[in-house]
Amino acid sequence: MLNYKQINNVTGWVIFAVATLVYILTVEQTASFWDPSEFIAVSYKLQVPHPPGAPFFLLIYRFFGFLAMGDGLQVAYWMNIGSALFSGFTILFLFWSITLFGKRIFTIEEGKETKGQIIALMGSAMVGSLIYTFSDSFWFSAVEAEVYAMSSFFTAIVIWAFLKWEVIKDPKEENRWMIFIAYLVGLSIGVHLLNLVTLPALALVYYFKKYQNATLKGAFFAMFLGGVALIIINNLIIPGLPSLAGWMEIFFVNSIGLPFGSGIIFFIILFLGALVYGIRYSIQKEKILLNTVLLSLVFILIGYGSYTLVIVRSNQDPVINENAPKDIISFVSYLKREQYGYRPLLYGQYFTAQLVEQTEGVPIYMKGKDKYEIVDYELKNTYDPTKTTILPRIYSTQENHKRIYRSKLGLREGQEPTFGDNLYFMFSHQLGHMYWRYFMWNFSGRESDFSDAPWIGLTDAFGDKYPDYIKENKGHNNYLMLPLILGLIGIFFQAKKDPKYFYVNLMLFLMMGVVLVLYLNSPPVEPRERDYIYVGSFYAFAIWAGLGVLAIAHGIGKATKNLSTGAIIATLITLPVAGLMGAENWDDHNRKGRFFSVDSARNFLASCAPNAILFTGGDNDTFPLWYVQEVENFRTDVRVIVLSYFDTDWYVQQMTRPVNESAALPFSLANERYQKGTNDVLYVMEQESLSAISASEYLKLLNSGSDLLKMKTGGRSVVNMVPSRNLILEVDSSFASNDEIVPPQFKDLFTTQMNLQVKGQYVTKGTLMLIDLIVSNNWERPIYFNNTSLSSIGINVANHVVMEGMTYRLLPIRKPEFVREELVNTDIAFKNYMEKFAFRGMNDPNAYLDEEYRRFASNHRSSLNTIVMALLDEDKMEQAATLLNYGLETMPHKAMPYDLSSGQSVPLFFEVGEDEKALDIIEKISKRSLDMIDFYTRENRGYDRDMMISIEMVKYFIPLLEERGYQEEAQSLKLRLENLIGIESAQPGVLERR
Repeated sequence: MLNYKQINNVTGWVIFAVATLVYILTVEQTASFWDPSEFIAVSYKLQVPHPPGAPFFLLIYRFFGFLAMGDGLQVAYWMNIGSALFSGFTILFLFWSITLFGKRIFTIEEGKETKGQIIALMGSAMVGSLIYTFSDSFWFSAVEAEVYAMSSFFTAIVIWAFLKWEVIKDPKEENRWMIFIAYLVGLSIGVHLLNLVTLPALALVYYFKKYQNATLKGAFFAMFLGGVALIIINNLIIPGLPSLAGWMEIFFVNSIGLPFGSGIIFFIILFLGALVYGIRYSIQKEKILLNTVLLSLVFILIGYGSYTLVIVRSNQDPVINENAPKDIISFVSYLKREQYGYRPLLYGQYFTAQLVEQTEGVPIYMKGKDKYEIVDYELKNTYDPTKTTILPRIYSTQENHKRIYRSKLGLREGQEPTFGDNLYFMFSHQLGHMYWRYFMWNFSGRESDFSDAPWIGLTDAFGDKYPDYIKENKGHNNYLMLPLILGLIGIFFQAKKDPKYFYVNLMLFLMMGVVLVLYLNSPPVEPRERDYIYVGSFYAFAIWAGLGVLAIAHGIGKATKNLSTGAIIATLITLPVAGLMGAENWDDHNRKGRFFSVDSARNFLASCAPNAILFTGGDNDTFPLWYVQEVENFRTDVRVIVLSYFDTDWYVQQMTRPVNESAALPFSLANERYQKGTNDVLYVMEQESLSAISASEYLKLLNSGSDLLKMKTGGRSVVNMVPSRNLILEVDSSFASNDEIVPPQFKDLFTTQMNLQVKGQYVTKGTLMLIDLIVSNNWERPIYFNNTSLSSIGINVANHVVMEGMTYRLLPIRKPEFVREELVNTDIAFKNYMEKFAFRGMNDPNAYLDEEYRRFASNHRSSLNTIVMALLDEDKMEQAATLLNYGLETMPHKAMPYDLSSGQSVPLFFEVGEDEKALDIIEKISKRSLDMIDFYTRENRGYDRDMMISIEMVKYFIPLLEERGYQEEAQSLKLRLENLIGIESAQPGVLERR
C-alpha cells in the first residue's frame, strides 16, 4: 500500500501532466505580439534584449530552440513549449505547497497521516492547483515565450523549498536547503525579479520555526529583515556591486593612470578575497549562522553570474544589442533600466507642479581612448515645493497623462489636486483598476477581452444583461464567483486553524500584489493590460482556494463523523469549479491556428523595396519584425530602425555597421556629434532673416562645431540650435528620369526642393539623425515609414510620401494641394496586398484573435481602403472590386468582426456596385453599435472610445443609405439611434465620408 509521501508525489506529477498537457495543446504556434517576439529572437542567437535583460532565460530557451532541428519556422513553437513546461512545473510545486500548508492545519506528524487526511489533502491540492492552472492571467503567460512563466516557476519552487525547509529537523539539512534556496534566488535574478518580493514572507517562515513563542513584534521585525534582504539583493547586489566596480574602474584608470579593466580586476580580487576570508573565519570560529549567510551570498552570486552573458554577447556586436552594455559603465545603466526614466515612490510632485530648477547631478562617463570621459551629467529636477507630496500617485507631467488625471479626478483645467485626489487615484485606479480588476478577472469572471473590460460580479453572473457582442466574445468568462468564494473560505479557515502561516500566505499575497502595485506606481494609462505582472499574488490566492476545499472537507467530516467521506464529497463538489474555469477559458487561451502576429510583420517588410530602410514606432511594431528577420530569415535586406531608439548614441552607432544583408547606413555627422550628452536636444530659434536653410549646409555647420549655431541655456553649458524650422533638401534634377527613384506615374510631381519642416519647438537627436540619414542617403536606398513612425517623427514629410501597401515610401515629390487623400502607388500596393501579403488563420472563426490581432487587422483593412480609393480615382474599378472582395475573403466577419475600417469601406462597396455586401456590413456593425449604445445607457457607463465610435458609425451610415436610395433602412436606423441617445445627439457626426 502506498504511503502518504508516495501518494503526494504521484498525485502531484499527475496534476503536472494534466497542466502541461493543457498548455501544450493550447500553446502559441509562432511568436506572439509584444515581448515574446523579441525574446525568441534574442534567445535564438543569444543577443541582448531590453533592460534589465534576462540572461538565464535566454540560455535555457536557447536549448528549447535546438529542438526545432534547424527549422527556423519551428523555433518559436519549441520556445513556447518551454513556457508550457515551466508553467506545468509551477503547478506541480503549487500542489506540493498546498499539501504542506494543509498538513500544518491538521498538525500531522510525518508518517502518521490517516486515510481521511490523505484524501482531504490530495483533494484540496488538486482543486487549488487546477484553479490556478486554468486562471486567466497565468494561462496567458503559460503558452508564450515570455519571462513570466519561468519566473513563476522560480517563485513556486522557492516557496515550496521554504515550506520543506520548515519541516526539516536536522540543522545540517536546514543549512543545505537554505543554500539551495539562495541559489534558486540567484538564478531567478537572470529571469525576472518577482522572486525577490517573496523574501519578507519567507522571513516569517524562518521566524516561526526558530522562535516557538512568536510575538507580533517579532513577526514584524522578521518581515522587516526580509525586506532588508530584498533591498540588499535588489539595490546593493544587483546594481550595487557593478556600480562599485565601475567606481573603482574609473578611479584606477582616470586617477591612477592604469589601463582599462584594472579597477574591475582589483575589485574582483578584493571582493572574492573578502568572501573567502569570511567563510574561512566562520569555519574556524564555528560561526554557523555567519557561514550559512556567506555561503548563501556566494550561491546567489553564482546564479547572478548568468549576467556575464550580457557583457560577453554585447561585445560581439549582435544585431539586437539594446543599450550596448559592453563595459562596466554601460552595464550598470542597463541593469538600472535608466532609459525608462524615473517614477517617484515616497515623495514627489503633483502633475500640476512647475519645474523651478534643474541642476547637475553625478557625471555620466563613457569609455574614451585612454580614459573614461565625462559626456554628460544626470539632471536633478526640482519642482515647486508647494505642489509636492508624500506617496505621489498623480505625478506624470506628460500632457496626455495630465488630461487623464483631470478626467478621472473630475478636476477642471487649472484646478489644483489635493492629497485626497492623490489617494483617490491610488485606490480607484492603481489598486482598483490596475489590480483588483485583474484579481477579479481570475477568480470571479471577465466581461470581455476589450480594453479596460470590467470583471463579472455575482449580480452579473446570472440573467441576460449582456448584449450579443459581449456574450459572443471569447474573452467573456463567467465563473459565477465560485473560485473567489472558495478562496475566501480558505482564508478564514487558515486564519482560524493556522494563524501563523495564514500571515505567511497573506504576506505573499500582499507583497506580490498590493505592495507591487504601490512600488510600480503606474501612470494613468498603459499600452496594454498588465495583469500578468501580478500572477504571484493570484498564486497565493490559489493556495487559499485549495485550503477552502480542506475547510469544506473538515466541515462535512465533522457532520458525518467521517473525514474520508467529507474529503471525497468536498473534492467532488469543488473540482467542477476548476472544470468551469477550464471550460470558460479554453476558447480565449487556445492559440492554435493564429499566425498574424508574424504575418503582419512579414507584410510590413514585404511592402518595402529591396535594400530598404524601414522606420517603426513602438515595441509591438518592431519586435515581430526582429523575429521574422532573425529567426525566420525573412527580408534581412531591410534595415529596421526603431524611432525611439534613434535618440541614443549606441543605436545610431549600430546603424553604421552592416547587418545580415543590409549595408551600413550613411551619416555625415561624426560620432562625437551624436554621442550621449551632445546634441540631445536642439532648440528651434527662428531667425527673421532666415525663412529656410539648406539641410545639408546646416549639417555641415553642426559637424564642424560652428559657433553660429551656439546658444546659451540655463543649464551647464552651450547647446546647438536650429535657426529655422524649414530645412530644405536639394534634389538633383537628374533623378527625375530615374524610375527607381521616381515612379513614372509621379514624374509630374517631382520636386528639386523638399522641406523637411520641423514640427515642434525643438529637434531631438533622433530627428537630427533622421534628417542626416535622408540627406546622406541621397536616394540610394529606399526609405519607408510605417503608420506609427510617420505620425510621430519630428519632421513633416507627409507631402513627400507614397503608400505602397503597409508602408509609406519617401520620394522626391510634392503632393498637390488639391489632393485630399494619400498618394498611393496603386500598381505596387495592389500587387503587394494581393500577392505578397499573408493572412494565415484570419478567416478561421475557431482561432482566437484577440484585441491586438484585431488592431493589426484594422490597420490592414484601413490600408486596403486607401488603396481602393486610389484605384477608384484612377478609374480602375475592376481592381478596386477585386481588392475589396479579397479583403472580405482573407478577413471575414465570422472570424474577424467588422470594425471602424470596415465601416469606412461601405461607400467603396457601393461605388463598385457591391450593394449587398455594403448593406451586410452596415447591418452587422449597426447591430453591434446599437447594442453597445443600449448597454452603456442601461448600465450608466461613461462614453469611452468604443462607445463614441459606435455612435458615429451609425450616424455615418444613415446619409450613405439615403444617398443610395435605401430610405426605409436609413429611417429605421435613424429612429433606433434617436430612441437611444435623443434627436439632437443623433445629428450627423464627424466621420469623414467619401
